Amino acid sequence: MSNNLVIVESPAKAKTIGKFLGRGFSVKASMGHVRDLPKSQIGVDIEEGFVPKYITVRGQGKTLQELRKAVKKAKKVYLATDPDREGEAISWHLVEALKLSDEQTHRIEFNEITKRAVQTAIKTPRSLDHNRVDAQQARRILDRLVGYKLSPLLWAKVKPGLSAGRVQSVALRLICDREAEIEVFEPQEYWSLTALLRAGDRSNKKSDQFEAKLRRLDGKRADLKDEEAAYKVLHSLKEAEFRVSKVTRKERRRNPAPPFTTSTLQQEASRRLGFAARKTMSLAQQLYEGLEIEGEGTVGLITYLRTDATRVAEEAQDEARTYVEETYGREFRPDKPYQYKSRSGAQAAHEAIRPTSAMRRPDDIKSSLRRDQYRLYRLIWERFVASQMSPAVMDTLTVDIVAGEAEFRATGSTVKFPGFMSVYMEQGDDESKEPQEVRLPDVNEGDVLRCHGLEAKQHFTQPPPRYSEAMLVKTLEELGIGRPSTYVQIIDTIQRRGYVSLQEKRFFPTELGVLIVDLLKEHFPNIVDVEFTANLEDRLDSIEEGEAQWRRVLAEFYRPFEEALKQASEEIDEVEIEDEVTDEVCEECGRNMVIKWGRFGKFLACPGFPDCKNTRPLLVEIGVNCPKCESPIVERRSRRGRLFYGCSAYPSCDFTAWNRPIDRRCPRCGGMMSEVVRKTKGTQHVCLDKECGYTEAAPERDGAAETPAKSAGDSANGVPKTKVVRVDVTR
Repeated sequence: MSNNLVIVESPAKAKTIGKFLGRGFSVKASMGHVRDLPKSQIGVDIEEGFVPKYITVRGQGKTLQELRKAVKKAKKVYLATDPDREGEAISWHLVEALKLSDEQTHRIEFNEITKRAVQTAIKTPRSLDHNRVDAQQARRILDRLVGYKLSPLLWAKVKPGLSAGRVQSVALRLICDREAEIEVFEPQEYWSLTALLRAGDRSNKKSDQFEAKLRRLDGKRADLKDEEAAYKVLHSLKEAEFRVSKVTRKERRRNPAPPFTTSTLQQEASRRLGFAARKTMSLAQQLYEGLEIEGEGTVGLITYLRTDATRVAEEAQDEARTYVEETYGREFRPDKPYQYKSRSGAQAAHEAIRPTSAMRRPDDIKSSLRRDQYRLYRLIWERFVASQMSPAVMDTLTVDIVAGEAEFRATGSTVKFPGFMSVYMEQGDDESKEPQEVRLPDVNEGDVLRCHGLEAKQHFTQPPPRYSEAMLVKTLEELGIGRPSTYVQIIDTIQRRGYVSLQEKRFFPTELGVLIVDLLKEHFPNIVDVEFTANLEDRLDSIEEGEAQWRRVLAEFYRPFEEALKQASEEIDEVEIEDEVTDEVCEECGRNMVIKWGRFGKFLACPGFPDCKNTRPLLVEIGVNCPKCESPIVERRSRRGRLFYGCSAYPSCDFTAWNRPIDRRCPRCGGMMSEVVRKTKGTQHVCLDKECGYTEAAPERDGAAETPAKSAGDSANGVPKTKVVRVDVTR
């Protein structure tokens, strides 16, 4: 019989921990929360001081019975839930539901599920942190008040099934505001001018050839606003002498990125691996809770995955520094370990996300992991190891060149010492941050350069980009909206409610989403105000620090909110969303079908409901026929809202593709080609047959001529296509 009972949230976590403890311990799983507010009612007594009414979560009755039996046999109960506010709240609910005494209750926490960490935690238990519990309880009640008070108003005034949340509404507003910026954006034309130069008198070496960009004209910043101005400058330089006026050589150091937080992990996994935030967190949970590793048994591979801190334990830093020195050499290990600064409000006790051992290299355990588990573990491992390595050193060279009244500049860089770049480079939102080596020939001040060509290129200012998952998570974190554990739920909710759609990995607001935001802006400005929501997050954090009383924080928010609810209920007229009538005829009753919004986007429905309940998918043709049956290929959406392409004859034809098919056959296998936009390589045509793998660059759409080109047409995103004017010069 075990004298000690350890309670965790999940069976996977219980299995891993059970192997680290002796025969005197029994490990049970609570299966997450055992108590929560009821779904059928608000569950909060506002007049009595926001007293919550907790009930047993449906399906958890049997779990609680088993836990009560185990508690009766145990002298000590160790609550080993996750080391954050929610984990503390789960432990408190277990104490209440199991009626544990103070003497019997021991709260333990660990940042990684390893034998050393678990055994250390057992030796150093503590009592429950009620400030953490109050902070989590305040967030839960606040979200319930907003959701259960505001959503019924939307049901009554707009349509049933809608919802509004304290944080999700701000995220939706960001997406809608960005779309509004794009709609009113007017592209401005400008031109750049590049000279193709060569160093040396008669040298024809490719290494001696380089490009220089026009910077200044007549001593002022070059500002070529139209084709006429660019053409004039271009031809004035045909006979000009290009002479080096200044050469600047510098050494630049570049520091590594800090180890991952929840937010940065979601962002980088999206950019590098194409993972949605939900998939990233699911895989990270598996790595944290423990996997069977050949030769080691079950072991947790990474530290706790919900964190906003970049702190690293001293022993973990020492191990990483030892690994770096042994693997790469002493010069790759900095003299002092880095101390990364966490963002304001981060929980100080937390650590960054890192491998539980830097010595456990990804390739050494690859055979024990599934493909995506390995890819995510490798990303975390590389980021952490690189964060403990020496800075990279770049040699930069800047060459200033004069040609008549024009001033050009060429810049180059080479890696002098790779440092952390030997292991890992961070990526940006749209392209790699990795510095590309650009080598310039050895030139000196006063050298005369040979000009082989001039190129004037038309550009247009671009609208701000729509949010990707990574960009939205980054923006929410920077603004202080939400916390690490909430980003996945925020993104899921606004997609599930039909407020946004995800197309080509970018968020587009739907008509319904825009309508909801406009309504909230007018009647509940605080709910969708970024600054107000961020300040409220700070107030909720102050409860955990013991600086604020949770009931007072709730009262400060609720009283003005209650007044706004009453006023809005009187002022808002019912919003009638008119259905768009189509030419599609209902095959059951003959009426013209209408477009409606559902959980997974638009669909066709018979307006005769409830007499006629006929519905069918709304098919948007892309102008390409199915390679299997020649029926039109149409856009479709997965249950997660992801856009894909399928045959309109489904289910009789099962053709589907994630990439957009194009009307072109593969020159290698004869299969159908698709169009893919890649960050570093631009638009490419890719064979849909993965075994074939044929890839080619998409044809350029830019025109090219020695004389002014004709007016360009509009492109798909509202920004005109660009033109290029080239002049060959040989001297």
